[in-house]
Amino acid sequence: MKANAERIEKNTVEMEIEVDVEEVSQALDKAYRKMVKKVNIPGFRKGKTPRPIFERFVGKEALYEEAMESLVPEVYFKAVEDTGIEPIDQPKMEIVQAEDGKPVLLKATVEVKPEVILGQYKGIELSKSVTEIQERDVEAELERLRNRHAKLLTIEEGTVEDGDQVELDFLGKVDGEPFQGGEGKNYPLTIGSGSFIPGFEDQMIGMSIGENKVINVTFPENYQSEELAGKEATFEVTVNGIKRKELLDMDDEFAKDVSEFDTLEELRADTRNKLKQTAESRAEYQFRQDLIDLAVGNAEVEVPESMINSQLEETIRGMNNRLSGQGINLETYLEYTNSSMPELREQLRPEAETRVRTNLVLEAIAKNEGIVASEEEIKAESAKVAAHYQQDPEEFYNTLKKERQLGFITESLVMEKTVQLLVDNAQIVDVSTFMVEDTKEQTTEEDTKEQTEE
Repeated sequence: MKANAERIEKNTVEMEIEVDVEEVSQALDKAYRKMVKKVNIPGFRKGKTPRPIFERFVGKEALYEEAMESLVPEVYFKAVEDTGIEPIDQPKMEIVQAEDGKPVLLKATVEVKPEVILGQYKGIELSKSVTEIQERDVEAELERLRNRHAKLLTIEEGTVEDGDQVELDFLGKVDGEPFQGGEGKNYPLTIGSGSFIPGFEDQMIGMSIGENKVINVTFPENYQSEELAGKEATFEVTVNGIKRKELLDMDDEFAKDVSEFDTLEELRADTRNKLKQTAESRAEYQFRQDLIDLAVGNAEVEVPESMINSQLEETIRGMNNRLSGQGINLETYLEYTNSSMPELREQLRPEAETRVRTNLVLEAIAKNEGIVASEEEIKAESAKVAAHYQQDPEEFYNTLKKERQLGFITESLVMEKTVQLLVDNAQIVDVSTFMVEDTKEQTTEEDTKEQTEE
């Protein structure tokens, strides 16, 4: 077999494939053995008809058609391998010549990965952050831990305070009419969590058990339901019960109760170290991501629409799988967010295009630098995946290899080594102090979520 490839457009290649007479003859013989078992010919047992008689009965063309069904895909994939092209879509195949005693000539037109013109990716100048943990961050994290392990006491008398968890009945109305989703019975709400419309929770502070009250609020302009966005609403609210957190004293006993440490100082030191590790990991991740973005920005590549669409489908499948894990399907999600599939695709499109562009550039860098994953590295990474699924490492690796499923491990290793190449060759021009200023904000958000879940 002979094959040559010629780029006829930016991302389109035309391949001419010549299959020699001997290979065609083998394909025809294989087709005959397959067809003769299925065709009844008078005077012969099924499968025993001599080939010349069989050909006269079914016709030479039918035999060629059967032979081409298996031969064309086989020689196409061999031609792809021989020419080194990287198809990104199904080919359009044309049989140019298929005559008895002559080579078969095929023409394949297929879209391939675009050419990437690399810019600077070594020696990129970039500033890097270092981490400085403040004592207030440590105390905020300890306070979060304290809140997490607080006892929730039922309040028999008194009024609603900020941070309380209340059980309430509510009925919401817009223009005097109830609206969908605006009613609840014995609904648990943590005051200050921001779970309800702005202003709702503040107006509940001071209410007592059994008290009824009308709360007036305005839905945000960007509210998920267009029918309610920006509308004024009233809620008839009744407090059925109040629960309040009782915080533990911040002392050595607290440390023993909530951790493996015997003293508060040991817990405080461990908390400081964990905050530092988290902040450093975040800063390192951002540094690597910034390097990737700069390397991609320095390159030139025209991303094919087909690759964007393929990435979009993969993203949506992943999204659907995550939603399914939460007991929600994609249709329900779209209904809840008052969106449609075309709108979701349009929303996810920029991210999909960025991901495809990034992968193309990193692949080009890896190819330019000769970066590959060794069999030892692939086996080691495969063993990690096997451990996650509690599988025997050797059996897991052999199964993946047999089914030609090692590609995703190989690609991830090559990508990681490529990114590390960018990091190793980066020029750090400035080191700025990274203050963990958002710790309190993050703590508040996480506490709110935990209180709401309680």
